Amino acid sequence: MSVIEIQPGGWIWVKREYFLPALVESSSNGVLTLSIDNDEVVKVNSNDLTTDKYAIMHNTSVDGVEDMASLGDLHEGSILNNLKIRYFKNEIYTYIGSILVAVNPYKPISGLYSNENLEKYSKLFIGDDKPHIYAIANEAFRNIWKSGETQCVLISGESGAGKTESTKMILDFLSTMSAKNNDGQKSLVSSRILSSSPILEAFGNAKTVYNHNSSRFGKFIQLYFSEEGNIIGGNISHYLLEKNRTVGQNPSERNYHIFYQLLLGVAEPLRSKLHLGDPKNFRYVSEAGCVRDPNLEKKSSKKHLMVASSSKNDDISEEQESSPTVRQMTRVN
Repeated sequence: MSVIEIQPGGWIWVKREYFLPALVESSSNGVLTLSIDNDEVVKVNSNDLTTDKYAIMHNTSVDGVEDMASLGDLHEGSILNNLKIRYFKNEIYTYIGSILVAVNPYKPISGLYSNENLEKYSKLFIGDDKPHIYAIANEAFRNIWKSGETQCVLISGESGAGKTESTKMILDFLSTMSAKNNDGQKSLVSSRILSSSPILEAFGNAKTVYNHNSSRFGKFIQLYFSEEGNIIGGNISHYLLEKNRTVGQNPSERNYHIFYQLLLGVAEPLRSKLHLGDPKNFRYVSEAGCVRDPNLEKKSSKKHLMVASSSKNDDISEEQESSPTVRQMTRVN
């Protein structure tokens, strides 16, 4: 095993469960002071900096890179460190070749999804500019005409990673591109697909301990394009719905949003007609101890669901007729 030579101000990797970045703060009488990324400060004899415990950091890992395929250090620690560096710069997207890694910022980032950005990425290839989900959507859209074959975008991640929002961004991009080929007007099909999100989220999303708006089901969305590039059809298939959530939830979690939208958001005339009461009186929506959630009530309401239903050209009476069904599911004990 050889000994690493490093000067103050340099960066090295410290081997723990995985490699952690460490800055060499100072050197005195052969003893180095290391400031490790986990807020730990240690002193190490320079003769103990052996290659089985430490490694010199490549300069690509110091400032971070847009495409992690270009990292000089390729291991779990360098990938996590690169994502962290970019995250604190509000650069939430990073490439690994043609794969896009997204880190949920849990806050709005000004201009990230602006019309100007959408227009810019519609004219670029992957790698021509900063990593962005629009670049992935544009690559798929462009390859339909380039290869003449069906394209697929796979979105995966942990709960709260941002899969639902990423799906919305891709659909919005494709809808906008389709509108360009239709005199700037979004087709009825694309408008219906985009407006379906509140409905799907109402019946398929719920609050968990990790995520206030967690999708508890999978989605497979198909879009059909004409030769002119217009969206002419679509289909949304859902699968693996967490059915047991309707009758029981973990502590501090909630049932599906639709129950709370019905019990808390319905106007008085319909509320009386359906004989609705306080949510705390219904076991299936209250036994986990979480009935109200300000984070959800600000943006998820019965009104949004009704607007989405009407935008799909559904008669509002159909929406009202679905309410007794949901009410009966709530009242069953």
